[in-house]
Amino acid sequence: MNDLQSSGWQKRILLFLISQCITLFGSTLVQMALVWYAAMETSSGAWVAAFSVCSYLPQFFLSFLGGVWADRYPRKRLIMGADGLIAFSTFLMVLAIPHISSEPVMLGGLLLMSLIRSLGAGIQTPAVNAVIPQLVPQEKLMRYNGLNGAMQSLVNFAAPAAAGAAFALGTLRTTLMIDIITAILGNLLLFPLTLPKRETERKKAPLFSEMKTGLSYAFSDRLIGRLLILYGLLTFLCVPAGYLAGLLVRRVFGETYWHLTGVELVGFAGMMAGGVVMSIWGGFRRREKTLAAGLLFFGACAVGMGFSRNFMLYLVLMLFYGAALNVVQTTITTMLQEKTNPSMQGRVFGMQGTMYSGFLPAGMAIFGPLADLFPLQWIILGSGAGLMLLGGIAYGIFVLAAPGRV
Repeated sequence: MNDLQSSGWQKRILLFLISQCITLFGSTLVQMALVWYAAMETSSGAWVAAFSVCSYLPQFFLSFLGGVWADRYPRKRLIMGADGLIAFSTFLMVLAIPHISSEPVMLGGLLLMSLIRSLGAGIQTPAVNAVIPQLVPQEKLMRYNGLNGAMQSLVNFAAPAAAGAAFALGTLRTTLMIDIITAILGNLLLFPLTLPKRETERKKAPLFSEMKTGLSYAFSDRLIGRLLILYGLLTFLCVPAGYLAGLLVRRVFGETYWHLTGVELVGFAGMMAGGVVMSIWGGFRRREKTLAAGLLFFGACAVGMGFSRNFMLYLVLMLFYGAALNVVQTTITTMLQEKTNPSMQGRVFGMQGTMYSGFLPAGMAIFGPLADLFPLQWIILGSGAGLMLLGGIAYGIFVLAAPGRV
């Protein structure tokens, strides 16, 4: 470990995680506000879908390129620059709103802003995931990834309430200003942080060549390639029980806002709990066992949610579902950080971002219409069984096939 990591690394990683949570809070709040604004002003599913797609699709196309940049250039500058791009696009919209009188023009401007914000996230996310192993000793990675997951879940827990309060007490402009303020605060915290030097920052091959090398590296390494594919399938199978939970609650348990709010809050509370557990426990000595056990339990919770007809039991299962999700995501991220060559980490995490931003919309596009043709409980049962099958496969290929791996 170099001098930077051996001296005060705990303070550095905490400063880094706090700075990113501050910016994430503003980004999450505004993204929710945009979807809510479209829903309230238009009552159009097409507009709501457009804002949802614009929040993921640009990341799908840019995440891998953002990962290449994270291996080519100083990662702190990329993170701060992406935050600056997002805040600047939001600031321009704040200035433009008083001069826009047409609702379609307003929605079009907000849609363009959402596209730019998603592009910024595609640059920022791979760099953030690649910075963490620069700051944390390898034997502590699982714990600090768990802490990061808990902090992000706390942000997602608080953002809906903050967005609702911002809309109730202010206007769309004041809500957008929150994101600008959090971006400035996050960058002010990040600016004095010194990251360890990387030799790869000065060795640049042609961009296309680096992209090709990154793809070849990610999928020629059996462990890394399998983890990335597993992450994509996990994201896809999460959609029925996770992202369609509101629809299930409305159809089975009740249409009140109390029911919907309770599910959202309990889900994020579970994710926070899972992050806290991982930050304290750190998982089994062998990461592969933690991954397989987490997937099996995760799938079992989804199966139970599909069978449940009692709302309180459903909430308990949702709590454990959220905790298991954080355990699985933390384990996959940690394994990728540990197994990936430092010179390739940006590209590997760019590919992970591509998997997420590709498989999630695909799951929504497939499972959403299916939920109008078949009972959603059946679909959740099937996805839960699929997750348990993934757990069994993970145990077979990661544990049984490599018994000596630690």
